[in-house]
Amino acid sequence: MINVTLKDGSVLALENGLTALDAAKAMSAGLARVACAARVNGENCDLRTVLSEDCTLEILTFDDEYGRWTFRHTASHILAQAVKRLYPAAKLTIGPAVDDGFYYDFDVDEKFTPDDLEKIEAEMKKVVKENIELERFTMTRDEAIAYFNEKNEPYKVELVEALPEGEEISFYRQGDFTDLCAGAHLMSTGIVKAFKLTSATGAYWRGDSNNKMLCRVYGTAFPKASELEAHLAALEEARKRDHNKLGRELGYFTTVDVIGQGLPILLPKGAKVIQLLQRFVEDEEARRGWLLTKTPYMAKRELYKLSGHWDHYLDGMFVLGDPEDETKECFALRPMTCPFQYQAYLNKARSYRDLPLRYNETSTLFRNEDSGEMHGLIRVRQFTISEGHLMCLPEQLEQEFRSCLELTTFMLKTLGLYEDVSYRFSQWDPENREKYIGTAEQWDEAQGVMKKILDHLEIPYKVGVGEAAFYGPKLDIQIKNVFGKEDTLITIQIDQMLAEKFGMEYVDRDGTKKNPYIIHRTSIGCYERTLALLIEKYAGAFPLWLAPTQVAILPIADRHHDYAYELKAKLEQLGMRVEVDCRNEKIGYKIREARLEKLPYMLIVGDSEVENGAVAVRERGENGDLGTMPVDDFIARAVEEIEKKVIK
Repeated sequence: MINVTLKDGSVLALENGLTALDAAKAMSAGLARVACAARVNGENCDLRTVLSEDCTLEILTFDDEYGRWTFRHTASHILAQAVKRLYPAAKLTIGPAVDDGFYYDFDVDEKFTPDDLEKIEAEMKKVVKENIELERFTMTRDEAIAYFNEKNEPYKVELVEALPEGEEISFYRQGDFTDLCAGAHLMSTGIVKAFKLTSATGAYWRGDSNNKMLCRVYGTAFPKASELEAHLAALEEARKRDHNKLGRELGYFTTVDVIGQGLPILLPKGAKVIQLLQRFVEDEEARRGWLLTKTPYMAKRELYKLSGHWDHYLDGMFVLGDPEDETKECFALRPMTCPFQYQAYLNKARSYRDLPLRYNETSTLFRNEDSGEMHGLIRVRQFTISEGHLMCLPEQLEQEFRSCLELTTFMLKTLGLYEDVSYRFSQWDPENREKYIGTAEQWDEAQGVMKKILDHLEIPYKVGVGEAAFYGPKLDIQIKNVFGKEDTLITIQIDQMLAEKFGMEYVDRDGTKKNPYIIHRTSIGCYERTLALLIEKYAGAFPLWLAPTQVAILPIADRHHDYAYELKAKLEQLGMRVEVDCRNEKIGYKIREARLEKLPYMLIVGDSEVENGAVAVRERGENGDLGTMPVDDFIARAVEEIEKKVIK
């Protein structure tokens, strides 16, 4: 017998050699029915895992992240089995679970159509109804290569060949379908009760645009039909809020093929919001002691060689000239501002009395993103960022890091995004040394310092191994778009390496020269990405202080136009953004149009309002009639809302 310590601290005596699923059955038949995976001694694993010694055990259900991942991973195998039944010539690649569902990539002659997805979904239902048991087994590397060569699955062969020699490779078999897979998986296909295929898109093999375009089929799955229906309803709402659709419809931005992918044009509305954000950010940064710089958009390759970007980031840069021809000048558009702002630091000798020294810049940057990664304003090739670099003494590091975090928190709360973010401590990967500069000792020191700071500040972070910048660890503030795709919104990075590479020094109290610590940070991140997230957050209905047009004045008849324009001038003198709708249309039509434009306030003026110096006030929305009030009362209301940056 062995002793299995459960999540609540109780101990279950279990016969040696039984599985995690057997343990679940011993605890509760109900728990065993909903079990998806297990966690043994803190490690996520399959319910088939044999328990052969004293251990800790947690049974994971769909409510747990890994349990949910296991459930949907099994759904991806059901999808692949259905596709192979219907389209035997389809070649298999990979099929993971993702945050809100799963996908599988297939090499097929033509992308699946909506009609094809219906057929595949019907076949998946047959696979589920058959309640096929999933069986795990292993092969050697050579056996696996021979197996997939016989099956004519070249992508699987490539995946196996990338594994180390001598490694035992796991497979899962479900009836007539077998796939290369590390697991975990449910015990049978019949457990996946509710699922839906949501789309078929293109995706390059291994995410590389030099490789073949595959057909990626997305889906989602839940234990209950009611949960699936609720998810699909939320997905429909997400589509309505998708900035790539709504932002175009409301006239915030557009894209043009002859300009290029990832190069959006900000229309007057979008440009106004970003202008408001930039002014707000720059004023707030100045108030907190940041000094504004303005640096070039490009530089010679020698600058990027000095910083290390030429060796570690060249594929992500737009190069002007031949990067291999050392006999001619070669320039590159900047993908970041740090090496430029370092030149401002190097402009004169520095003392410890000069530190901390904080430089900020509204920076236009250029990054050569893969075409498959482009999405509206969230991932683009030219963007503007609230960038800053801070040079400080070692003993100032924690307080300055805290100040950077306080700045980002202030920005997020002001914009109403604070509750939507999560934190990732992005570290280096010691198994991939070529990706980074510096020694293991330097990385251990930098990450140790950052961990101490984050823990001291009680930041609830997850660790991302291999996600660090090539010169240092960072705190990534993550946010999801309406479809659940996660991106980095804001970063704060600790760097103790580039100062030495650039010869950045200060004279310390004892007269010796030392290199400062550097903090790289953004305060609001990429303005285009922030605009996209705000469009989605508010479904285009921006808070009053950020709305491109804050007030629409709607005269009922021509005789009210003069009063409307007098009112417009009065509001504009106070800095408000106002439009007058003088079209020869009925007032009901004008109100509906203003609502569709998501305008915060509508001021309706007719005979009574003109006579009494008043306005009939409506907020956007169906029940926004605030009644008639004196003009000065409305002004007081609006000015307070703008000054306090109210979100409602």
